[in-house]
This record gives sequence, C-alpha cells and structure tokens, in this order.
Amino acid sequence: MSPQSRQPLWLRCETKPFERRAALTPSTARELIKDGFTITVERDPQRIFDDEEYETVGCTLAKHSSWPEAPVDTPIIGLKELPISTMPLKHTHIQFAHCYKHQGGWREVLMRFHKGKGMLYDLEFLQDENGRRVAAFGYHAGFAGAAVGVFSWSKQGRIHNLEPYETEAEMITAVKNAIAGNPPRVMVMGALGRCGRGAVDLFKAVGIPDGNILKWDIAETAKGGPFDEILDVDIFVNCIYLSSKIPAFITADQISAAGPNRRLACVVDVSCDTTNPNNPLPVYSVNTNFRDPILLVPMGEGNPPLQVCSIDHLPTLLPREASEQFSRDLLPSLKQLPTKSEAKIWKEAEVLYRRKVAEALSQE
Repeated sequence: MSPQSRQPLWLRCETKPFERRAALTPSTARELIKDGFTITVERDPQRIFDDEEYETVGCTLAKHSSWPEAPVDTPIIGLKELPISTMPLKHTHIQFAHCYKHQGGWREVLMRFHKGKGMLYDLEFLQDENGRRVAAFGYHAGFAGAAVGVFSWSKQGRIHNLEPYETEAEMITAVKNAIAGNPPRVMVMGALGRCGRGAVDLFKAVGIPDGNILKWDIAETAKGGPFDEILDVDIFVNCIYLSSKIPAFITADQISAAGPNRRLACVVDVSCDTTNPNNPLPVYSVNTNFRDPILLVPMGEGNPPLQVCSIDHLPTLLPREASEQFSRDLLPSLKQLPTKSEAKIWKEAEVLYRRKVAEALSQE
C-alpha cells in the first residue's frame, strides 16, 4: 500500500455502561499499521487497554467520542450499539448494531444510516466462504455466562456489582469458591456452538462432573419445546443462535406449575434475544446489567422466583482475553478493507445492509 493510499481506520470509544472491551487491541492495531493503515484511537478511560498502549504501537489519539468529526471516508469501528439518537450517520460503521433481526428500534437504527448516506457493516454478519462468522465473542460469552449462573445459584440471586476479571484463571477460582464442593446440575442449550462450548468448558474447569452437565443441541430439541427437562436442572444456560421462530424452550406457566419444590433456580440467557419477537425464553422482558445482573421473576404465590441473567455483553467480564481473541479473528478481514469493493466478505455485508434498509423502508 503506497503512502498516498494508506487506509484510515478510527477506533471509537464504547459508551455502553460497564463495557470494557475493544474491537481493536494494541497488538492488532500494530499489525494493521505495518500493513499501511493509519489508525486513530479515541481516548477511553473505560477501555481495558490504556490509551498509551495504542500510542506506543503508532496510533494517533483523539478526543473521547469525537468520531462524528472524523473525515467522512474514514471507517469507524466499535463494538456495541451507538447511543440512541436521530442524528443521520454519514460514515461507514463497523459494529454490532442489533437491528437485522427486527430487534426493538431496528428501523430507527437503519434509518439513521439511510438518511446520512452512511454504511453499516454489522460484525455479527461478517461471514467467510462457508457461511461462518469470521469473528465472534461467543466462546467468552458462554464462559462468563456460565460463571454468572453459578454465582446467582449459590446466592439465590442476590448478587450485585459484577467486576471484570483479569484472567480466566481468576474467574475459575471465584466460581470454584462459590460452588464450595456442592456442584449444581446444569444444562447448556446449543452446546455444540462456540458459545455453548464456552459454557461447557467453564463448568468442567470448575469441577462440575460430566454427569451433571446436560449438553443439548439440534438433535435434542428436534421434537420441539417446551422442555420439561429444563425443570430438572439448577442452572439453564441458553447459548443458541436464533435465526427464525422456534417453539419456546420453557414458559412461565410451565415453571409456575412445577410448584414450590422445583429444581430450576437460574436461567442465563447468553443469547439475549430480549426484544426479538421470537425469543424462545418468554419468561422475562428486560435486560440486566453488571450492577444488577439478576432479575428475580415472580412465579406465583408460594413459588420461589426465577433468577434470570440477561446481560447482553457478558464477554466484558473477561475484557482483555475476549478482545484479543475477537480482534485477532477479525484481523484478516480488516486487512481487506482497502479492497473492500472486491473482497467477498465486505461485498456480501453491503448487500445484506441494503436489503435490510429496503425492509425498513417498506414498513414506513
């Protein structure tokens, strides 16, 4: 890449409370710079990586949340959704937008891009030639979600103010202490996927016997829900990727009917399709967060409440490791940005964006 054609890229800060991950890490930024990129990084005290770590590898630092002032031809990369606004978006944004599956407010999000003549490359839908996502936080989402489930189960839902862990090893130690030699019986739905494998690995790492871990996937759910088997575990972790309407896995009426002596105590919805009309866990309607991670859902007089974790950015409990893994997986695709008009992954992402905008326009 010649000096005249150096590819700019702008790493914006994350404004979602408690979010400490980054789409680009200092190590991947260094590799991009070696390949001819010029990278601007917004200052962000919330990010797990210090501003100086980026500056050391050759990035230029910018003011917090200053991306609207960036040159219009500079792609903006981030993770979580932008703050709610009606401001038209004129830039190309690379991020998780949470709007392609008709989640709450999906039209408003897409109309911001349409009106500003910007472009959205949704990280959730960047796929390789085999239709597999090129980068995902699924493994660490499942790993962290399983940990939160144990914490909640061990304290009957009375947990608050979750803090990120520096390493997986620290998290494993904390979960072992919570179990205190009394391993729960758990079920992982979607156990063969990245997210499900993360949940299973956490449960195994903390010493839960394999016989106490029910691993369900497509074969086990082929008969269609609801599934009474979920009532026979202490912790249920949902790790599926929802792409279409499916029968509910479990319902509030089903849980209430189980009575006061039911076993199911905690549901961790790692998939977190809270506002998706096809959510297969119709037992809650709001997301939880790191300050108050557990929602206690009433299950009828005389029945214990259901503990529900519905945090939609669980990997930030392991922000450094999760960011490094994700950014490393995304790196080959980012290196194709200078030729994105020819690169299959980016061309297909643009086609998908335009199709979703057309859907939104058709419902005006």
